[in-house]
Order: sequence, then C-alpha cells, then structure tokens
Amino acid sequence: MDHQNADSSIQSADGFNKFDSEKGIHSLAPSNSLSKIESPARGSISEIEQQRIVRGNEKFHRLGWKRLTVVLFVEAIALGCLSFPKSFATLGMVGGVVASIGIGIVATYASYEVGAVKVKYPHVEHYGDIGRLMLGEWGFWIITVVLILSVTLTVGSHTLTGIIALKSITQSDVCAVIFGLVSTIILLLFAIPPSFADIAILGYIDIVSILTAVGITIIATGIQSSKAQAGTDLPRSNWSAWPKEDTDFASAMVAINNIVFAYTFAPALPSFLSEMHTPKDYVKSVYSLGAIEIVLYTLIGSLVYVFVGQDVESPALLSAGHLISRIAFGIALPVIFISGSINTSVIARYIHGYVYRYSVVRYVNTKTGWITWIALVSVVSFIAWIIAEAIPVFSSILSISGALFSSGLCFYVPSIIWFVLIREGKWYHNLPRALANGFVFLFGLGVLGCGMYANVIVLVRPLKHPQLLR
Repeated sequence: MDHQNADSSIQSADGFNKFDSEKGIHSLAPSNSLSKIESPARGSISEIEQQRIVRGNEKFHRLGWKRLTVVLFVEAIALGCLSFPKSFATLGMVGGVVASIGIGIVATYASYEVGAVKVKYPHVEHYGDIGRLMLGEWGFWIITVVLILSVTLTVGSHTLTGIIALKSITQSDVCAVIFGLVSTIILLLFAIPPSFADIAILGYIDIVSILTAVGITIIATGIQSSKAQAGTDLPRSNWSAWPKEDTDFASAMVAINNIVFAYTFAPALPSFLSEMHTPKDYVKSVYSLGAIEIVLYTLIGSLVYVFVGQDVESPALLSAGHLISRIAFGIALPVIFISGSINTSVIARYIHGYVYRYSVVRYVNTKTGWITWIALVSVVSFIAWIIAEAIPVFSSILSISGALFSSGLCFYVPSIIWFVLIREGKWYHNLPRALANGFVFLFGLGVLGCGMYANVIVLVRPLKHPQLLR
C-alpha cells in the first residue's frame, strides 16, 4: 500500500493492510515495512517468511505494457474469432462488418474505463474490488460471483472446443466424455503457473497458433472458392451483403452475442494490472489490443464468409474441408488450451488471493500455497468440464456468456464506473465522455435483455420443432 494511504488503513497482525477505510476496499498488498510485521501468536515473523514476501512481490509485479498486451491477446483473441464467419453469415456482410467494428470500438473504450479505476485507486486488485468501491460488500460479492461464473463459462467453451478439436483430429469413435476429460486435464496443467508474467511466455506460442490456424482456414477456403468459380463440382459461395431471408430477431441477436463475447477482455484487466510495475501504461495495451482485434476479427469474418458462404460452420475451422480442418485444429491446440488456462488462472488468482489475502500463502511459494493453488485450479477445470458436457453447442455457449455476463462486465458496469468513481465534477462538465458512457450503458442493457431473450428462443426452438434436432 502507498505510504500516503497508510494513515487510513488498519494494519493486520501479520503485516498486511486489511481495510482501507477511505477507499472502502481490502488491500492484498503487504506492508512495505517488513521489519514491523508482527504476529500475536508467534511474535515477529521469521526472516524466511519476510524473504518469501519480498520474492512474492517481485514475482507478481513484473508485467510491462508489451507483455500485458501479449497476455490480453491470449486471453481475448481465441475462440471468439472462430465464431465470426457464422455471425457474418447470419447478419450479412454489411451487418457483420458494422457489428464487428462498432462493438470493437465500444468494448475497447469500456475497457479503458475499467483500467482507469486501477490508476486512480491503486489498491484495487480485482474487478470485485471495484464493486466494493461502488456498492460496498454487496457490490463486491455481486461482481465477484458474476465474474467467476463468466470466466468459468469461458473455460467451459475452451473445454468444448478441445473436445471438438480432438474428435476432428483423431476421427475416433471414442466417447466425447473421454475427450472432455483429456481436454480438462491439459487445461489444468497449463493453468498451474500462478504468475501471469510466466504464462505470457506461452502467449507467444498461442499467438502463432491462432494466426496460423486461421490463416490456413482462410487460404483453404479461398482455394476451394476459386475452384468452385472455375466450374468444378464444389458448391459456389452464396454469401450476401444482407442477412439471410429466414433470419429472425433471435438468430440475429445470437450472432451479435457471439461478437460481444469475442471482445470480452475487460473483466480480467484489473487482475492483470495488479501485476504491472507501471499500471498507467495499460492504456497502450488496451488500445493496441483493441485495434488488433477489430482488424483481425473483421478480416476473419468477412474473408471466410465470402469464401464459404451461408453454410459456414462454427467454429470456423470446420469449414476448411475434411483434411485441412484436422490440420488447422492440430495447429490451434495451443490457443485452445493456453488461452483457456489463462482464464482458469484468472479465477484461481481471484479466489486464492482473496482467501489468503492476509497470508504469505497468497504468493504460492510455500507448500500450503502450492497445494491450495493446484486444488483450486483442479476444481475450476472440473466445473468447466461439466459446463462443456451440459451445453455441447459452440455458438450457444458463447452466446449465453456474451449476453448474460459480458453485457455487464464489459459494457454497462464500466459506464457506471465512470459516473461513480472516475468522473471529476458534474457530468456535464465532460459532456462527450458522459454521452459516450451513456451510450455504452444502454448498449450493455440492450445486449443483456435482447440477448437473453434470443438465447431462450433459440434453445427452446428445437423442443417445439423436434425435426431441428435431426
């Protein structure tokens, strides 16, 4: 905790600042004065524990803005991009491009507001702390529960994609449950490193993986499209600038929900910023990632849709042809598992850091720390496996997560954050920013209400029309 805030804090017996009465949040950072750390049960803590605290602080404050960009890239650009061609097929080329660019700009701005809280309130460690600043303990627990559910659902989508990939690669008749367990175990193993800076090293492999897999898919579908145009037996692409004739409101909203999900990276931002040595540099990372996402997603969605047409599948790698799909999925395995593991780490760090916020165990550099960390990662991975088995449709799981959770964590909550925590003076003193956040708020509420209505309609539709299940 900063020295200027020391007077408003209650110092715990083990040297951790428990509660900042002025800011209204718990601090997870240890006191800078290690020589004054006392324990009523043991007296002064040992020199070994002091060294562990110092090493723990160094370990968890190594992120620069470039490495943060890599971590955000890995966390954000993964499965979502594989749903874009299908969304374009539903919305049409014009609607798809407008939605991709427009939602990307809104999501990037909203993420900027989330990061601004960390700069103004350095004690914020996770998204839940922002909820506490706004609404006290109720706010903390509401945001915490929603965030955990959201990220767990995302890990579930990675588990499901792992199942699809392994089945496609092996062409095996093995039960999907077995592939699910294999996918879960791999995700668990990649999530064991507790530091985001350590995981960022794997991020470079992740980036090469997703770009190569998507590149192969685009090239393969492009070649197939050229052959079809040359008069071969391959079907011609039937892409259109406008939505399909049978597109209804529910189908269009599910497509938009999938795009919203793809731009979901704001919830993990406070946790990542807590490991930065210079948190104010987050702006470079957010804007860099936003620009990369908008360009990449729009290109993937438009090109694959043009080459394949309205029959494009989700995830998009399935549209590259029998052999090429197997190759693309094989290359995409790192992004499926590395990106999923980062989401697992976000949840585990959130829970582990809160439970052991007054203990050296939180640094995961003791026997107890490692045991509790691995146990927590295992539980999260197992729950994600259950979700993948319960919702075995790729686009549906992304749509539900986008409408139910991303709408709040990435849009209407960040807009409230500006009005409540960041704004200086009356709102009309900064009218452009106030209007921008007002628009973000309304957009988020629209995605929540209309998006969940659409999900219910789409999920119930096969029950009313059993022939759709065939």
